[in-house]
Amino acid sequence: MSKKVCLISLGCAKNLVDSENMLGLLDYDKFEIVNDVDNADLVIVNTCGFIEPSKKESLDTIFSVLEKNKKVVVTGCLAQRYYEDLKKLIPEVSLFIPIRKYDEFNKLLEKVVNEPLPDKEGLRDSLRILSTPKYSAYLKIGEGCDNRCTYCAIPLIRGGFVSRPYDEIIKEAKDLVSNGVREIIVLEQDTTKYGIDLNDGHDIVSLLKGLLEIKGLDYIRLLYLYPDEISDELIDLIAKEKRLTSYFDIPIQHSESHVLKDMNRRGDREFLLELFKKIKEKVPNSVLRTTIMVGFPGETEQDIDRLLDFMNEVEFDHVGAFTFSKEEGTRAFDFENQIDEEIKKSRLSKVMREARKISYKKNKSHINEIMEGLVVGKNGDDYLLRSYWNAPDDVDGKIIFSSNKALEIGTIVKVKITDAYVYDLVGELVDE
Repeated sequence: MSKKVCLISLGCAKNLVDSENMLGLLDYDKFEIVNDVDNADLVIVNTCGFIEPSKKESLDTIFSVLEKNKKVVVTGCLAQRYYEDLKKLIPEVSLFIPIRKYDEFNKLLEKVVNEPLPDKEGLRDSLRILSTPKYSAYLKIGEGCDNRCTYCAIPLIRGGFVSRPYDEIIKEAKDLVSNGVREIIVLEQDTTKYGIDLNDGHDIVSLLKGLLEIKGLDYIRLLYLYPDEISDELIDLIAKEKRLTSYFDIPIQHSESHVLKDMNRRGDREFLLELFKKIKEKVPNSVLRTTIMVGFPGETEQDIDRLLDFMNEVEFDHVGAFTFSKEEGTRAFDFENQIDEEIKKSRLSKVMREARKISYKKNKSHINEIMEGLVVGKNGDDYLLRSYWNAPDDVDGKIIFSSNKALEIGTIVKVKITDAYVYDLVGELVDE
């Protein structure tokens, strides 16, 4: 009789891809995948351990599942970062599989299920099971990060940047498209660094050109672009190719040069302003998304005022912001001039208030624009559209549109934008 397995994936989309690969490693004669923890014999919790709130969410989830008297396997970033501590803290967990042991995934899992499992070499040897809608998938192009920002624990958890082989990525993309995927979201901690460690001449531009040769692939979106690695060639390719969404996800973390220097971020305020100016000139319909951190050690109120000025000058379409979190093992953990939590929260509120004003202004500029994209769901009697304007990770707003006829999810339609709110757009189907 097969064992019922439920997998809970926490954290970022990169972790989600790992989760999909874990499911693909399971022997379907011995396992049945279920979505409900209560119906599962075994629960795999793929954790996040990036900052304090994500660590808390991971621990809360583990304890919640244990309270249901389920057999629990813990994987992911938290298991990697605190492997020995977690084994002592939560002995009730049947197995911890840190990232460094993913190559032994099935062999380790055998100890929990007490049955032999297929001999596979870790997640890359799996038949990935998508958890996203059938028309859309993430495509992970590497692992780790070399940037060594002083606040970031990712290199401690995931190691240095390693690109996936070009042919392996293209093959996976072709397989995805042959199974009905029409939209691919290319991601890694730093997608612009792709190929730097390869000796075959490939980089992010050549990879995108290879993906564009795949017939049946309608949309390609890039996430996580490091500012000083965005080449003119990349911008020009996005400007030229309609299937490459004109969507620039560029986490800047801050605008002020001395803060960026202390963060060990390359570039300064003037460089960033020139970059965004160049993108807007070369790609007039570009959508700009960024991430901002407030409360970094040494940040002043004047820095926040200048950050707000910067945001208004650039006019980001989408902004995500969070407060600095002291993470053990990072250089910034011991920095002087740490900032009180209440001050951090106050500064975050200022930034988000300004971001909402800018978002509303930018959204109103889309009224009367006709956007093409995928029907991705329903909103009451209306439908939801994903165009070049919004990514599928629930960070951006929604495009809600009416239609006088029934539409199939995953089809491509055109929508005229008729109204705008702070985060969302409203429209109506364009009949052709």
